[in-house]
Amino acid sequence: MAGRIPQSFINDLLARVDIVEVVGSRITLKKAGKDHQALCPFHNEKTPSFTVSQDKQFYHCFGCGANGTPLTFLMEHDGMDFVEAVEWLAKLVGVEVPRERGSRPAPDRTDLYDVLEATDRFFRGALKNSAAAVSYLKDRGLTGLVARDFGIGYAPDEWHALQQALSETMPRAGEKDLLEAGVLTRSDAGRVYDRFRGRITFPIRDTRGRIIGFGGRVLGKEQGPKYLNSPETPVFHKGREVYGLFEARKANRSLERLVLVEGYMDVVALAQAGITNAVATLGTSPTADHFQKLYRYAPEVICCFDGDAAGRQAAWRALEQGLSELRDGRQLKFMFLPEGEDPDSIVRKEGEQGFLGRLAAAQPAIEYMFSRLSADLDLNSLDDQARLATLLLPQIEKVPEGILKQLMHNRLHTLTGFQPQSGGRRPASSASRPSKPTRLPSLTRRLVASTLQRPQLVLDLAEDVRDALGAGSGVLEDLVGYIVANPECDTAELVGRWMGHELESQLRQLAQRVSGLSDDAQRAEFQDGAVRYLAQRETADRRALLADLKEQPTADNLRKYWDRRQGRGSGE
Repeated sequence: MAGRIPQSFINDLLARVDIVEVVGSRITLKKAGKDHQALCPFHNEKTPSFTVSQDKQFYHCFGCGANGTPLTFLMEHDGMDFVEAVEWLAKLVGVEVPRERGSRPAPDRTDLYDVLEATDRFFRGALKNSAAAVSYLKDRGLTGLVARDFGIGYAPDEWHALQQALSETMPRAGEKDLLEAGVLTRSDAGRVYDRFRGRITFPIRDTRGRIIGFGGRVLGKEQGPKYLNSPETPVFHKGREVYGLFEARKANRSLERLVLVEGYMDVVALAQAGITNAVATLGTSPTADHFQKLYRYAPEVICCFDGDAAGRQAAWRALEQGLSELRDGRQLKFMFLPEGEDPDSIVRKEGEQGFLGRLAAAQPAIEYMFSRLSADLDLNSLDDQARLATLLLPQIEKVPEGILKQLMHNRLHTLTGFQPQSGGRRPASSASRPSKPTRLPSLTRRLVASTLQRPQLVLDLAEDVRDALGAGSGVLEDLVGYIVANPECDTAELVGRWMGHELESQLRQLAQRVSGLSDDAQRAEFQDGAVRYLAQRETADRRALLADLKEQPTADNLRKYWDRRQGRGSGE
Protein backbone atom coordinates (compact mmCIF):
# COMPACT_ATOMS: atom_id res chain seq x y z
CA MET A 1 0.00 0.00 0.00
CA ALA A 2 1.30 3.49 -0.82
CA GLY A 3 2.46 5.74 2.00
CA ARG A 4 0.33 8.53 3.40
CA ILE A 5 0.39 11.91 1.73
CA PRO A 6 1.86 14.41 4.21
CA GLN A 7 -0.58 17.01 5.48
CA SER A 8 2.04 19.69 4.88
CA PHE A 9 2.02 18.86 1.17
CA ILE A 10 -1.78 19.08 1.01
CA ASN A 11 -1.65 22.49 2.69
CA ASP A 12 1.00 23.67 0.23
CA LEU A 13 -0.96 22.26 -2.70
CA LEU A 14 -4.13 24.13 -1.70
CA ALA A 15 -2.04 27.28 -1.42
CA ARG A 16 -0.79 26.84 -5.00
CA VAL A 17 -3.99 26.02 -6.88
CA ASP A 18 -6.68 28.47 -7.93
CA ILE A 19 -10.21 27.30 -7.22
CA VAL A 20 -11.56 29.39 -10.10
CA GLU A 21 -9.33 27.46 -12.49
CA VAL A 22 -10.36 24.11 -11.01
CA VAL A 23 -14.11 24.75 -10.92
CA GLY A 24 -14.03 26.71 -14.19
CA SER A 25 -12.59 23.66 -15.97
CA ARG A 26 -15.83 21.80 -15.16
CA ILE A 27 -18.59 24.42 -15.27
CA THR A 28 -19.05 27.87 -16.79
CA LEU A 29 -18.30 30.63 -14.28
CA LYS A 30 -19.30 34.27 -14.65
CA LYS A 31 -17.68 37.15 -12.80
CA ALA A 32 -19.99 38.68 -10.18
CA GLY A 33 -18.23 41.44 -8.27
CA LYS A 34 -15.14 40.00 -6.62
CA ASP A 35 -16.55 36.46 -6.82
CA HIS A 36 -17.70 34.10 -9.59
CA GLN A 37 -21.16 32.61 -10.02
CA ALA A 38 -22.73 29.68 -11.89
CA LEU A 39 -25.71 27.37 -11.91
CA CYS A 40 -25.02 24.87 -9.17
CA PRO A 41 -23.65 21.56 -10.51
CA PHE A 42 -24.98 19.72 -7.45
CA HIS A 43 -28.69 20.44 -7.84
CA ASN A 44 -31.07 21.66 -10.52
CA GLU A 45 -31.75 25.39 -10.53
CA LYS A 46 -32.62 28.18 -12.98
CA THR A 47 -31.10 31.10 -11.08
CA PRO A 48 -27.38 30.92 -10.18
CA SER A 49 -26.79 30.42 -6.47
CA PHE A 50 -23.37 28.77 -6.70
CA THR A 51 -20.54 31.15 -5.72
CA VAL A 52 -16.80 30.67 -6.02
CA SER A 53 -14.60 32.98 -3.95
CA GLN A 54 -11.11 33.52 -5.31
CA ASP A 55 -10.08 35.33 -2.14
CA LYS A 56 -11.16 32.50 0.16
CA GLN A 57 -10.43 29.72 -2.36
CA PHE A 58 -13.81 28.33 -1.39
CA TYR A 59 -17.12 27.53 -3.11
CA HIS A 60 -20.62 27.68 -1.65
CA CYS A 61 -24.13 27.10 -2.98
CA PHE A 62 -26.83 29.12 -1.24
CA GLY A 63 -29.44 26.78 -2.69
CA CYS A 64 -28.35 23.28 -1.63
CA GLY A 65 -25.58 24.15 0.82
CA ALA A 66 -22.76 22.44 -1.09
CA ASN A 67 -19.44 23.98 -0.12
CA GLY A 68 -15.76 23.23 0.11
CA THR A 69 -12.27 23.55 -1.28
CA PRO A 70 -10.79 22.60 -4.66
CA LEU A 71 -10.20 19.13 -3.23
CA THR A 72 -13.79 18.62 -2.10
CA PHE A 73 -15.09 19.96 -5.43
CA LEU A 74 -13.16 17.33 -7.39
CA MET A 75 -14.32 14.63 -4.99
CA GLU A 76 -18.00 15.62 -5.05
CA HIS A 77 -18.30 16.75 -8.68
CA ASP A 78 -16.01 14.27 -10.44
CA GLY A 79 -16.45 11.38 -8.04
CA MET A 80 -12.73 11.19 -7.31
CA ASP A 81 -11.47 9.74 -4.09
CA PHE A 82 -9.18 11.83 -1.91
CA VAL A 83 -5.91 10.52 -3.36
CA GLU A 84 -7.11 10.97 -6.95
CA ALA A 85 -8.11 14.56 -6.22
CA VAL A 86 -4.72 15.32 -4.67
CA GLU A 87 -2.93 13.74 -7.63
CA TRP A 88 -5.04 15.71 -10.10
CA LEU A 89 -4.27 19.03 -8.40
CA ALA A 90 -0.60 18.10 -8.12
CA LYS A 91 -0.47 17.42 -11.85
CA LEU A 92 -2.22 20.74 -12.49
CA VAL A 93 0.52 22.72 -10.74
CA GLY A 94 3.33 20.45 -11.91
CA VAL A 95 4.50 18.86 -8.66
CA GLU A 96 5.01 15.27 -7.55
CA VAL A 97 2.95 13.82 -4.72
CA PRO A 98 5.29 12.80 -1.90
CA ARG A 99 4.64 9.86 0.39
CA GLU A 100 5.58 9.49 4.00
CA ARG A 101 8.44 7.10 4.65
CA GLY A 102 7.79 3.56 5.77
CA SER A 103 5.79 2.31 2.79
CA ARG A 104 6.75 1.41 -0.71
CA PRO A 105 6.11 4.07 -3.33
CA ALA A 106 2.84 4.12 -5.20
CA PRO A 107 2.88 2.71 -8.75
CA ASP A 108 3.40 5.23 -11.52
CA ARG A 109 -0.19 5.63 -12.59
CA THR A 110 0.61 8.06 -15.35
CA ASP A 111 2.46 5.32 -17.15
CA LEU A 112 -0.51 3.00 -16.77
CA TYR A 113 -2.85 5.56 -18.29
CA ASP A 114 -0.41 6.01 -21.16
CA VAL A 115 -0.33 2.25 -21.74
CA LEU A 116 -4.12 2.08 -21.75
CA GLU A 117 -4.44 5.01 -24.17
CA ALA A 118 -1.93 3.36 -26.53
CA THR A 119 -3.86 0.09 -26.26
CA ASP A 120 -7.06 1.91 -27.16
CA ARG A 121 -5.45 3.42 -30.26
CA PHE A 122 -4.30 -0.02 -31.32
CA PHE A 123 -7.77 -1.55 -30.87
CA ARG A 124 -9.50 1.27 -32.78
CA GLY A 125 -7.00 0.93 -35.62
CA ALA A 126 -7.47 -2.84 -35.71
CA LEU A 127 -11.24 -2.42 -36.05
CA LYS A 128 -10.81 -0.63 -39.37
CA ASN A 129 -8.80 -3.57 -40.67
CA SER A 130 -11.20 -6.29 -39.58
CA ALA A 131 -14.07 -6.92 -41.97
CA ALA A 132 -15.58 -9.47 -39.56
CA ALA A 133 -15.67 -7.01 -36.65
CA VAL A 134 -17.11 -4.19 -38.79
CA SER A 135 -19.73 -6.57 -40.18
CA TYR A 136 -20.67 -7.68 -36.65
CA LEU A 137 -21.23 -4.09 -35.50
CA LYS A 138 -23.28 -3.26 -38.60
CA ASP A 139 -25.41 -6.37 -38.03
CA ARG A 140 -26.09 -5.06 -34.50
CA GLY A 141 -27.29 -1.83 -36.09
CA LEU A 142 -24.41 0.37 -34.92
CA THR A 143 -23.14 3.25 -37.01
CA GLY A 144 -19.58 4.45 -37.37
CA LEU A 145 -20.53 7.62 -35.49
CA VAL A 146 -21.62 5.85 -32.31
CA ALA A 147 -18.64 3.49 -32.55
CA ARG A 148 -16.40 6.55 -32.67
CA ASP A 149 -18.14 8.28 -29.75
CA PHE A 150 -17.67 5.23 -27.51
CA GLY A 151 -14.21 4.36 -28.85
CA ILE A 152 -15.25 0.85 -29.88
CA GLY A 153 -12.35 -1.21 -31.22
CA TYR A 154 -11.26 -4.74 -31.98
CA ALA A 155 -8.62 -7.00 -30.45
CA PRO A 156 -7.16 -9.23 -33.21
CA ASP A 157 -7.44 -12.94 -32.67
CA GLU A 158 -3.70 -13.31 -32.16
CA TRP A 159 -1.60 -14.13 -29.11
CA HIS A 160 0.90 -11.25 -29.28
CA ALA A 161 -0.51 -8.62 -31.67
CA LEU A 162 -0.93 -5.92 -29.01
CA GLN A 163 2.35 -6.72 -27.28
CA GLN A 164 4.27 -6.41 -30.52
CA ALA A 165 2.52 -3.18 -31.49
CA LEU A 166 3.20 -1.51 -28.13
CA SER A 167 6.84 -2.57 -28.23
CA GLU A 168 7.13 -0.29 -31.27
CA THR A 169 4.92 2.61 -30.19
CA MET A 170 5.88 2.55 -26.50
CA PRO A 171 9.37 1.09 -26.31
CA ARG A 172 9.79 2.31 -22.71
CA ALA A 173 6.78 0.29 -21.57
CA GLY A 174 8.03 -3.11 -20.60
CA GLU A 175 6.23 -6.39 -20.05
CA LYS A 176 5.77 -5.54 -16.37
CA ASP A 177 3.95 -2.29 -17.23
CA LEU A 178 1.61 -4.05 -19.67
CA LEU A 179 0.81 -6.75 -17.14
CA GLU A 180 0.13 -4.13 -14.45
CA ALA A 181 -2.19 -2.26 -16.83
CA GLY A 182 -4.10 -5.51 -17.38
CA VAL A 183 -3.69 -5.64 -21.19
CA LEU A 184 -1.42 -8.69 -21.00
CA THR A 185 -1.93 -11.79 -18.89
CA ARG A 186 0.24 -14.65 -17.73
CA SER A 187 -0.67 -18.33 -17.95
CA ASP A 188 -0.12 -20.82 -15.14
CA ALA A 189 2.89 -22.03 -17.09
CA GLY A 190 4.34 -18.49 -17.07
CA ARG A 191 3.60 -17.63 -20.72
CA VAL A 192 2.68 -13.96 -21.32
CA TYR A 193 0.15 -13.07 -24.03
CA ASP A 194 -2.55 -10.55 -25.00
CA ARG A 195 -5.52 -10.64 -22.61
CA PHE A 196 -8.07 -9.59 -25.25
CA ARG A 197 -8.14 -11.63 -28.46
CA GLY A 198 -10.83 -11.89 -31.13
CA ARG A 199 -13.16 -9.49 -29.27
CA ILE A 200 -14.97 -6.23 -29.83
CA THR A 201 -13.43 -3.86 -27.27
CA PHE A 202 -15.08 -1.14 -25.20
CA PRO A 203 -12.82 1.32 -23.38
CA ILE A 204 -13.94 1.96 -19.81
CA ARG A 205 -13.36 5.57 -18.75
CA ASP A 206 -13.36 7.22 -15.36
CA THR A 207 -15.32 10.42 -14.76
CA ARG A 208 -12.36 12.44 -16.01
CA GLY A 209 -12.39 10.63 -19.35
CA ARG A 210 -9.21 8.64 -18.76
CA ILE A 211 -9.21 5.03 -19.93
CA ILE A 212 -8.87 2.76 -16.90
CA GLY A 213 -9.71 -0.62 -18.44
CA PHE A 214 -11.50 -2.50 -21.21
CA GLY A 215 -14.43 -4.77 -21.78
CA GLY A 216 -14.32 -7.29 -24.60
CA ARG A 217 -17.19 -9.16 -26.32
CA VAL A 218 -16.80 -12.22 -28.50
CA LEU A 219 -18.02 -11.83 -32.09
CA GLY A 220 -20.08 -14.96 -32.18
CA LYS A 221 -20.66 -18.07 -30.14
CA GLU A 222 -17.02 -19.02 -29.84
CA GLN A 223 -15.75 -20.75 -26.75
CA GLY A 224 -14.92 -18.63 -23.77
CA PRO A 225 -16.92 -16.10 -21.76
CA LYS A 226 -19.26 -13.80 -23.68
CA TYR A 227 -17.72 -10.77 -21.97
CA LEU A 228 -14.24 -10.31 -20.58
CA ASN A 229 -13.19 -7.37 -18.41
CA SER A 230 -9.83 -5.98 -17.39
CA PRO A 231 -8.60 -7.35 -14.07
CA GLU A 232 -8.25 -5.23 -10.96
CA THR A 233 -5.35 -2.83 -11.41
CA PRO A 234 -4.04 0.23 -9.55
CA VAL A 235 -6.37 2.37 -11.69
CA PHE A 236 -9.32 0.00 -12.25
CA HIS A 237 -11.69 -1.29 -9.56
CA LYS A 238 -14.61 -3.14 -11.11
CA GLY A 239 -16.85 -2.92 -8.06
CA ARG A 240 -16.89 0.89 -8.13
CA GLU A 241 -16.85 1.73 -11.84
CA VAL A 242 -19.70 1.99 -14.35
CA TYR A 243 -19.48 1.93 -18.11
CA GLY A 244 -20.79 4.91 -20.05
CA LEU A 245 -20.95 7.49 -17.24
CA PHE A 246 -18.34 9.72 -18.83
CA GLU A 247 -20.14 9.53 -22.19
CA ALA A 248 -23.52 10.21 -20.57
CA ARG A 249 -22.20 13.33 -18.84
CA LYS A 250 -20.56 14.47 -22.07
CA ALA A 251 -23.81 14.07 -24.02
CA ASN A 252 -26.04 15.78 -21.43
CA ARG A 253 -25.53 19.24 -19.92
CA SER A 254 -27.39 18.02 -16.86
CA LEU A 255 -28.67 14.57 -15.99
CA GLU A 256 -32.16 14.20 -14.55
CA ARG A 257 -31.91 10.41 -14.48
CA LEU A 258 -29.55 7.56 -15.24
CA VAL A 259 -30.68 4.22 -16.70
CA LEU A 260 -28.70 1.31 -15.31
CA VAL A 261 -28.48 -1.65 -17.72
CA GLU A 262 -26.42 -4.83 -17.74
CA GLY A 263 -24.14 -4.74 -20.78
CA TYR A 264 -21.89 -2.59 -22.93
CA MET A 265 -23.94 -3.18 -26.06
CA ASP A 266 -27.10 -2.09 -24.25
CA VAL A 267 -25.50 1.27 -23.41
CA VAL A 268 -24.24 1.80 -26.94
CA ALA A 269 -27.50 0.71 -28.62
CA LEU A 270 -29.55 3.02 -26.42
CA ALA A 271 -27.21 5.94 -27.16
CA GLN A 272 -27.62 5.36 -30.88
CA ALA A 273 -31.39 5.43 -30.45
CA GLY A 274 -31.14 8.81 -28.75
CA ILE A 275 -31.17 7.63 -25.13
CA THR A 276 -27.82 8.96 -23.99
CA ASN A 277 -28.18 8.55 -20.23
CA ALA A 278 -27.62 4.78 -19.94
CA VAL A 279 -24.77 3.23 -17.96
CA ALA A 280 -23.84 -0.34 -17.06
CA THR A 281 -22.12 -2.15 -14.24
CA LEU A 282 -19.16 -4.25 -15.31
CA GLY A 283 -20.52 -7.74 -15.06
CA THR A 284 -21.45 -7.42 -11.40
CA SER A 285 -24.62 -6.69 -9.47
CA PRO A 286 -24.98 -3.00 -8.55
CA THR A 287 -23.31 -2.21 -5.24
CA ALA A 288 -23.79 0.60 -2.75
CA ASP A 289 -20.60 2.14 -4.20
CA HIS A 290 -22.19 2.11 -7.66
CA PHE A 291 -25.32 3.88 -6.40
CA GLN A 292 -23.28 6.38 -4.45
CA LYS A 293 -21.42 7.30 -7.63
CA LEU A 294 -24.56 7.47 -9.80
CA TYR A 295 -26.43 9.72 -7.36
CA ARG A 296 -23.60 12.22 -7.53
CA TYR A 297 -24.69 12.97 -11.08
CA ALA A 298 -28.44 12.37 -11.19
CA PRO A 299 -31.25 12.34 -8.60
CA GLU A 300 -33.02 9.37 -10.23
CA VAL A 301 -31.72 5.92 -11.17
CA ILE A 302 -33.83 3.41 -13.11
CA CYS A 303 -32.53 -0.16 -13.07
CA CYS A 304 -33.44 -2.15 -16.15
CA PHE A 305 -33.68 -5.92 -15.66
CA ASP A 306 -35.13 -8.95 -17.40
CA GLY A 307 -38.59 -9.86 -16.22
CA ASP A 308 -37.71 -13.51 -15.51
CA ALA A 309 -36.89 -14.98 -12.11
CA ALA A 310 -33.17 -14.24 -12.47
CA GLY A 311 -33.90 -10.63 -13.39
CA ARG A 312 -36.14 -10.14 -10.38
CA GLN A 313 -33.54 -11.66 -8.10
CA ALA A 314 -31.01 -9.25 -9.54
CA ALA A 315 -33.44 -6.39 -8.95
CA TRP A 316 -33.84 -7.39 -5.30
CA ARG A 317 -30.08 -7.49 -4.79
CA ALA A 318 -29.86 -4.03 -6.37
CA LEU A 319 -32.65 -2.78 -4.11
CA GLU A 320 -30.88 -3.99 -0.98
CA GLN A 321 -27.71 -2.18 -2.05
CA GLY A 322 -29.46 1.00 -3.14
CA LEU A 323 -31.57 1.62 -0.02
CA SER A 324 -28.63 3.05 1.93
CA GLU A 325 -28.25 5.80 -0.69
CA LEU A 326 -31.95 6.79 -0.85
CA ARG A 327 -31.68 10.16 0.82
CA ASP A 328 -34.54 12.60 0.43
CA GLY A 329 -34.74 13.92 -3.12
CA ARG A 330 -33.39 10.73 -4.68
CA GLN A 331 -35.39 8.11 -6.53
CA LEU A 332 -34.72 4.48 -7.38
CA LYS A 333 -37.00 2.65 -9.82
CA PHE A 334 -37.15 -0.71 -11.61
CA MET A 335 -38.11 -1.44 -15.18
CA PHE A 336 -38.66 -5.08 -16.09
CA LEU A 337 -38.40 -6.22 -19.73
CA PRO A 338 -40.30 -9.07 -21.36
CA GLU A 339 -38.56 -12.42 -21.01
CA GLY A 340 -35.93 -12.97 -23.66
CA GLU A 341 -35.52 -9.27 -24.36
CA ASP A 342 -32.78 -6.82 -23.42
CA PRO A 343 -32.54 -3.03 -23.84
CA ASP A 344 -30.69 -3.47 -27.14
CA SER A 345 -33.40 -5.67 -28.67
CA ILE A 346 -36.29 -3.64 -27.23
CA VAL A 347 -35.06 -0.29 -28.47
CA ARG A 348 -34.46 -1.73 -31.94
CA LYS A 349 -38.05 -3.06 -32.00
CA GLU A 350 -39.86 -0.16 -30.32
CA GLY A 351 -37.57 2.80 -30.97
CA GLU A 352 -36.72 5.68 -28.67
CA GLN A 353 -40.31 6.63 -27.79
CA GLY A 354 -41.27 3.05 -26.99
CA PHE A 355 -38.34 2.68 -24.62
CA LEU A 356 -39.03 6.06 -23.01
CA GLY A 357 -42.61 4.96 -22.44
CA ARG A 358 -41.35 1.92 -20.56
CA LEU A 359 -39.07 4.12 -18.47
CA ALA A 360 -42.00 6.38 -17.59
CA ALA A 361 -43.87 3.34 -16.27
CA ALA A 362 -40.96 2.11 -14.13
CA GLN A 363 -41.94 0.97 -10.64
CA PRO A 364 -40.57 2.92 -7.66
CA ALA A 365 -38.24 0.78 -5.58
CA ILE A 366 -40.21 1.28 -2.37
CA GLU A 367 -43.44 0.20 -4.08
CA TYR A 368 -41.61 -2.83 -5.46
CA MET A 369 -40.27 -3.71 -2.03
CA PHE A 370 -43.63 -3.47 -0.27
CA SER A 371 -45.48 -5.39 -3.00
CA ARG A 372 -42.88 -8.16 -3.21
CA LEU A 373 -42.69 -8.77 0.53
CA SER A 374 -46.46 -8.67 1.02
CA ALA A 375 -47.38 -10.68 -2.12
CA ASP A 376 -48.04 -14.01 -0.39
CA LEU A 377 -49.33 -12.63 2.91
CA ASP A 378 -52.86 -12.18 4.26
CA LEU A 379 -52.71 -8.75 5.85
CA ASN A 380 -55.95 -9.40 7.69
CA SER A 381 -54.01 -11.97 9.70
CA LEU A 382 -52.09 -10.77 12.75
CA ASP A 383 -49.44 -13.42 12.11
CA ASP A 384 -48.87 -12.20 8.54
CA GLN A 385 -48.90 -8.57 9.68
CA ALA A 386 -46.13 -9.43 12.13
CA ARG A 387 -44.33 -11.34 9.39
CA LEU A 388 -44.44 -8.34 7.06
CA ALA A 389 -43.16 -6.01 9.78
CA THR A 390 -40.33 -8.42 10.48
CA LEU A 391 -39.37 -8.51 6.79
CA LEU A 392 -39.68 -4.79 6.15
CA LEU A 393 -38.05 -3.26 9.22
CA PRO A 394 -34.47 -4.39 8.41
CA GLN A 395 -34.82 -2.89 4.92
CA ILE A 396 -36.35 0.36 6.16
CA GLU A 397 -33.50 0.74 8.65
CA LYS A 398 -31.06 0.92 5.72
CA VAL A 399 -32.68 4.16 4.50
CA PRO A 400 -31.08 7.37 5.84
CA GLU A 401 -33.13 9.45 8.26
CA GLY A 402 -35.55 11.79 6.54
CA ILE A 403 -39.00 12.19 5.03
CA LEU A 404 -38.81 9.04 2.90
CA LYS A 405 -37.97 6.86 5.88
CA GLN A 406 -40.83 8.37 7.88
CA LEU A 407 -43.27 7.72 5.01
CA MET A 408 -42.11 4.11 4.87
CA HIS A 409 -42.79 3.80 8.58
CA ASN A 410 -46.24 5.30 7.99
CA ARG A 411 -46.96 2.83 5.20
CA LEU A 412 -45.88 -0.04 7.44
CA HIS A 413 -48.21 1.26 10.17
CA THR A 414 -51.12 1.46 7.70
CA LEU A 415 -50.59 -2.13 6.52
CA THR A 416 -49.88 -3.78 9.86
CA GLY A 417 -50.91 -1.42 12.64
CA PHE A 418 -47.33 -1.56 13.89
CA GLN A 419 -45.83 1.81 14.73
CA PRO A 420 -42.05 1.69 14.74
CA GLN A 421 -40.33 3.76 17.38
CA SER A 422 -36.90 5.04 16.42
CA GLY A 423 -36.84 2.84 13.37
CA GLY A 424 -38.77 -0.01 15.01
CA ARG A 425 -36.33 -0.32 17.89
CA ARG A 426 -36.47 0.88 21.46
CA PRO A 427 -34.74 4.21 21.98
CA ALA A 428 -31.13 3.69 22.85
CA SER A 429 -29.87 4.78 26.24
CA SER A 430 -27.61 7.76 26.38
CA ALA A 431 -24.68 5.42 26.87
CA SER A 432 -25.39 3.38 23.77
CA ARG A 433 -26.55 6.17 21.45
CA PRO A 434 -24.07 7.02 18.75
CA SER A 435 -22.45 10.34 19.51
CA LYS A 436 -23.07 13.28 17.21
CA PRO A 437 -20.22 15.49 16.08
CA THR A 438 -19.43 17.98 18.82
CA ARG A 439 -20.99 21.38 18.23
CA LEU A 440 -18.57 24.13 19.04
CA PRO A 441 -19.62 26.62 21.76
CA SER A 442 -21.13 29.88 20.54
CA LEU A 443 -18.11 32.15 21.17
CA THR A 444 -15.76 29.56 19.69
CA ARG A 445 -17.93 29.29 16.56
CA ARG A 446 -17.86 33.06 16.03
CA LEU A 447 -14.09 33.22 16.44
CA VAL A 448 -13.50 30.18 14.23
CA ALA A 449 -15.79 31.61 11.52
CA SER A 450 -13.90 34.91 11.52
CA THR A 451 -10.54 33.09 11.57
CA LEU A 452 -11.47 30.94 8.57
CA GLN A 453 -12.87 33.84 6.58
CA ARG A 454 -10.16 36.40 7.40
CA PRO A 455 -6.92 34.78 8.68
CA GLN A 456 -5.38 38.27 8.82
CA LEU A 457 -7.48 38.95 11.94
CA VAL A 458 -5.24 36.57 13.88
CA LEU A 459 -2.11 38.37 12.72
CA ASP A 460 -3.62 41.74 13.77
CA LEU A 461 -3.94 40.62 17.41
CA ALA A 462 -1.53 41.82 20.05
CA GLU A 463 1.40 39.42 20.22
CA ASP A 464 0.69 38.23 23.76
CA VAL A 465 -2.98 37.61 22.97
CA ARG A 466 -2.07 35.81 19.76
CA ASP A 467 0.48 33.60 21.49
CA ALA A 468 -1.93 32.73 24.28
CA LEU A 469 -4.71 32.02 21.79
CA GLY A 470 -2.51 29.58 19.85
CA ALA A 471 -1.50 27.65 22.98
CA GLY A 472 -3.69 24.59 23.42
CA SER A 473 -5.23 21.70 21.53
CA GLY A 474 -8.66 22.97 20.42
CA VAL A 475 -9.77 23.75 16.87
CA LEU A 476 -9.35 27.53 17.35
CA GLU A 477 -5.91 27.03 18.86
CA ASP A 478 -4.91 24.82 15.92
CA LEU A 479 -6.08 27.39 13.37
CA VAL A 480 -4.32 30.26 15.14
CA GLY A 481 -1.06 28.35 15.43
CA TYR A 482 -1.16 27.42 11.76
CA ILE A 483 -1.89 30.99 10.64
CA VAL A 484 1.03 32.32 12.69
CA ALA A 485 3.33 29.76 11.08
CA ASN A 486 1.82 30.27 7.60
CA PRO A 487 0.72 33.91 7.34
CA GLU A 488 -0.13 33.62 3.61
CA CYS A 489 -2.67 30.81 4.06
CA ASP A 490 -6.30 31.14 2.93
CA THR A 491 -9.71 29.71 3.82
CA ALA A 492 -9.39 26.57 1.68
CA GLU A 493 -6.03 25.72 3.20
CA LEU A 494 -7.35 26.09 6.74
CA VAL A 495 -10.46 23.99 6.14
CA GLY A 496 -8.34 21.40 4.32
CA ARG A 497 -6.41 20.73 7.54
CA TRP A 498 -9.60 19.28 9.02
CA MET A 499 -10.62 17.11 6.05
CA GLY A 500 -11.94 13.77 7.26
CA HIS A 501 -12.46 15.03 10.82
CA GLU A 502 -15.93 15.01 12.39
CA LEU A 503 -15.76 18.82 12.51
CA GLU A 504 -15.06 19.23 8.78
CA SER A 505 -18.68 19.85 7.79
CA GLN A 506 -19.18 22.33 10.63
CA LEU A 507 -16.02 24.24 9.67
CA ARG A 508 -17.03 24.36 6.01
CA GLN A 509 -20.33 25.95 7.04
CA LEU A 510 -18.63 28.43 9.36
CA ALA A 511 -16.29 29.45 6.55
CA GLN A 512 -19.33 30.75 4.65
CA ARG A 513 -21.01 32.57 7.52
CA VAL A 514 -21.81 36.17 6.58
CA SER A 515 -20.81 38.62 9.35
CA GLY A 516 -22.53 41.75 8.02
CA LEU A 517 -19.91 43.90 9.78
CA SER A 518 -17.42 46.30 8.31
CA ASP A 519 -13.77 45.33 8.34
CA ASP A 520 -13.02 47.55 11.32
CA ALA A 521 -16.07 46.36 13.25
CA GLN A 522 -15.23 42.72 12.57
CA ARG A 523 -11.64 43.29 13.70
CA ALA A 524 -12.82 44.93 16.95
CA GLU A 525 -15.32 42.12 17.58
CA PHE A 526 -12.65 39.51 16.97
CA GLN A 527 -10.18 41.14 19.34
CA ASP A 528 -12.80 41.48 22.06
CA GLY A 529 -13.93 37.89 21.50
CA ALA A 530 -10.34 36.61 21.70
CA VAL A 531 -9.86 38.25 25.12
CA ARG A 532 -13.15 36.84 26.41
CA TYR A 533 -12.28 33.40 25.03
CA LEU A 534 -8.95 33.41 26.87
CA ALA A 535 -10.68 34.45 30.10
CA GLN A 536 -13.24 31.65 29.75
CA ARG A 537 -10.51 29.15 28.93
CA GLU A 538 -8.49 30.25 31.94
CA THR A 539 -11.48 29.91 34.24
CA ALA A 540 -12.28 26.47 32.86
CA ASP A 541 -8.66 25.36 33.25
CA ARG A 542 -8.49 26.54 36.87
CA ARG A 543 -11.77 24.81 37.67
CA ALA A 544 -10.48 21.60 36.15
CA LEU A 545 -7.28 21.87 38.21
CA LEU A 546 -9.29 22.51 41.35
CA ALA A 547 -11.44 19.47 40.64
CA ASP A 548 -8.29 17.39 40.22
CA LEU A 549 -6.91 18.79 43.45
CA LYS A 550 -10.07 17.90 45.38
CA GLU A 551 -10.09 14.38 43.93
CA GLN A 552 -6.34 13.84 44.27
CA PRO A 553 -4.85 16.25 46.86
CA THR A 554 -1.27 15.57 45.85
CA ALA A 555 1.63 17.98 46.10
CA ASP A 556 1.95 18.05 42.31
CA ASN A 557 -1.72 18.98 41.80
CA LEU A 558 -1.47 21.63 44.53
CA ARG A 559 1.57 23.17 42.83
CA LYS A 560 -0.18 23.21 39.41
CA TYR A 561 -3.25 24.89 40.85
CA TRP A 562 -1.24 27.44 42.85
CA ASP A 563 0.92 28.34 39.83
CA ARG A 564 -2.16 28.89 37.67
CA ARG A 565 -3.85 30.96 40.38
CA GLN A 566 -0.81 33.12 40.91
CA GLY A 567 -0.43 33.63 37.24
CA ARG A 568 -3.92 35.09 37.04
CA GLY A 569 -3.64 37.15 40.22
CA SER A 570 -7.04 36.00 41.52
CA GLY A 571 -8.46 33.22 43.54
CA GLU A 572 -11.45 30.96 43.57
